[in-house]
Amino acid sequence: MLISSLTLLFVLLCRVAFDAPAETAPYLVVLGVAQDGGLPHAGCQKNCCREAWNNPKLQHRVSCLALVDPVSSERWMLDATPDFKSQLHALEKIAAPSSLSGIFLTHGHIGHYTGLMQLGREVIGAKDVPVYAMPRMMDFLSRNGPWDQLVRLKNIALRPLQNDVPIVLNSRLQVTPFLVPHRDEYTETVGFRITGPRKSVVFIPDIDKWEKWDRRLEEVIAGVEVAYVDGSFYADGEIPGRNMAEIPHPFIVETMARLASLPAAEKSKVRFIHLNHTNPALRAGSPAARAIEQSGFRIAVERERVGL
Repeated sequence: MLISSLTLLFVLLCRVAFDAPAETAPYLVVLGVAQDGGLPHAGCQKNCCREAWNNPKLQHRVSCLALVDPVSSERWMLDATPDFKSQLHALEKIAAPSSLSGIFLTHGHIGHYTGLMQLGREVIGAKDVPVYAMPRMMDFLSRNGPWDQLVRLKNIALRPLQNDVPIVLNSRLQVTPFLVPHRDEYTETVGFRITGPRKSVVFIPDIDKWEKWDRRLEEVIAGVEVAYVDGSFYADGEIPGRNMAEIPHPFIVETMARLASLPAAEKSKVRFIHLNHTNPALRAGSPAARAIEQSGFRIAVERERVGL
């Protein structure tokens, strides 16, 4: 298979940066692990949310990653969530404050793009923040208010993404989108592969079922060092009185069963993210969380870092 000139250039540039010391190496940091509504969840009267309202240690922000290059002082966010304000603040405490270099959007469900409103004139009044989006996502933002105002006032600058075409961010980093099957009412849905000088990470916060994808999850995991994957629900029946087939996601127990025969080193790459407020694995030390860890997998934790 031919390697594109863009990818070849990136590989050559990465060789120069390969031996960067740990304190200057680019990295990913987790800014949120919960499903679109976070924990506690609006309108929820269950114990999971009542306890979280009373105990901030039990609260979780919406699924989001940040990409940081300490050398260039560049920072990107993967998804703009309803918790954008606090996540940007957290990022400023983790990395040296600097302007946001861009935002990569996975799709048009509320937990993944509505944080863009914070860039508008009512709040930050940002200037030309690059927002990377697939064609339908770009069209959605350009044609529908209030998002189109962000475009007209040049608070954001839309940058096109294409399936499996890498975006070279600088001499050490690139991000490649890839389509995944999901409920695409308004936009397509993508995951991202983030590639640095030493390591690669994949981010798939939303997908319907692994069997619907034209790629094998096992092969995707084999090609990276860390895989943040959809862990929305632990098991079927988690939401009483609701047909969970209407909100298809791979249950964590299904993903673990699918990957059960993998070597321990491969299982340890998997970190479940985008957990619904009802997901018992969100509670540290719960039977669900212990079962995941005992099976050799992990649950994403806010503020954890992955050196690239």
